[in-house]
Amino acid sequence: SGLWPMPIIYILFSWPLELISLTLVLLDNLNIRDTHSIFFRSLADRGFDLSFKTADDPSLSLIKYGQFLYDHLIIFSPSVEDFGGNINVETITSFIDGGGNVLVAASSDIGDPLRELGSECGIEFDEEKTAVIDHHHYDVSDPGEHTLIVADPENLLKAPTIVGNPNDKPILFKGVGMVADPDNPLVLDILTGSSTSYSYFPDRPITQYPHAVGKNTLLIAGLQARNNARVVFSGSLHFFSDAFFNSAVQKATPGSQRFAHTGNMELAEALSRWVFKEAGVLRVGAVTHHPVGESTPPAAYTITDLVEYSIVIEMLSEGSWVPFDGEDIQLEFVRIDPFVRTYLKKKGDKYSIQFKLPDVYGVFQFKVDYNRLGYTHLYSSTQVSVRPLQHTQYERFIPSAFPYYASVFSMMAGLFVFSVVFLHMKEKEKSD
Repeated sequence: SGLWPMPIIYILFSWPLELISLTLVLLDNLNIRDTHSIFFRSLADRGFDLSFKTADDPSLSLIKYGQFLYDHLIIFSPSVEDFGGNINVETITSFIDGGGNVLVAASSDIGDPLRELGSECGIEFDEEKTAVIDHHHYDVSDPGEHTLIVADPENLLKAPTIVGNPNDKPILFKGVGMVADPDNPLVLDILTGSSTSYSYFPDRPITQYPHAVGKNTLLIAGLQARNNARVVFSGSLHFFSDAFFNSAVQKATPGSQRFAHTGNMELAEALSRWVFKEAGVLRVGAVTHHPVGESTPPAAYTITDLVEYSIVIEMLSEGSWVPFDGEDIQLEFVRIDPFVRTYLKKKGDKYSIQFKLPDVYGVFQFKVDYNRLGYTHLYSSTQVSVRPLQHTQYERFIPSAFPYYASVFSMMAGLFVFSVVFLHMKEKEKSD
């Protein structure tokens, strides 16, 4: 009809509706869309519908009539002092609580909203105008402040689901430092500084202890909430830029190897796949349980029954669900505490195990509680009843009772002998 532009028609027919993810991108200015075009293009190629707006746009809205308007949120506006429209830190926190995913990039010009959002997620940013400094691991093109950090791949979190499979290319970073809340077990130290790094004002002499020192200096941090919502904080907006993606990198130390490109692009793509739940997402499929030799579960199991439990676990890969391959999935048979804990064995597309029920009756649960780094929390619970043996099910003349049987029959025999002797002795007395 000519009413829709061709790019929109192409997207609608190229991507199934369930693969299109609505994503709001908040920018300091719209020029960032051009300076970070490679990163945004990679998202668009993977089916993300990006809506670019400035962070102070008065028409901004994240929630309408109690429903989220977007699936994901990207905040590339480090210097914003007040979000526009109906968006604020409380709204973003509610978005995360509702299962939304957020990618945040800061810089040395960080404003109070991002600092407050970080605090809500267990991340504490350093002060405005500070930067991560490393006098031993900086790039040869650094102007002299030693804030253009060259981070080694060894400093990445050992979790391929989150950071991909890093090669030997170093990572270029320029931005503000962070530290994690030690009391928050959900925070992930994705990329840390080296042992010689610290966070402070580049143009001032050090007069007090820096905000972050050594390995405690976080360059990139993540969070997976208990509802499986994911958040990634990067202290550098430049990290996602085209310039850092395509830049050559070499440490200023003599004899250092020069690389034609940084590892920023590969890491940024892996992080975006993880934070926007294209990777590391698990779900439970069919769950079955029954006595061995049967195909359907009974109304109630009997103690010491031999049962078989099976569960299908799937992982999201390239937009489709495929069988998950894991070797450390455990099953617990729980009443209040686990009575049985055993590893599940993969058989075809499902995990199964046979085990003997405990000699204890009550209400139990087949429970699979799988919580591994980089994956969503997988939980499955199936409640069953276990009853004692019926009176017709007990064994007769069990070997352990043979001594009692012997004692009964020996007493009967003794009574018989005693009776004979007693009667015989009485007749003998009368005859005498």
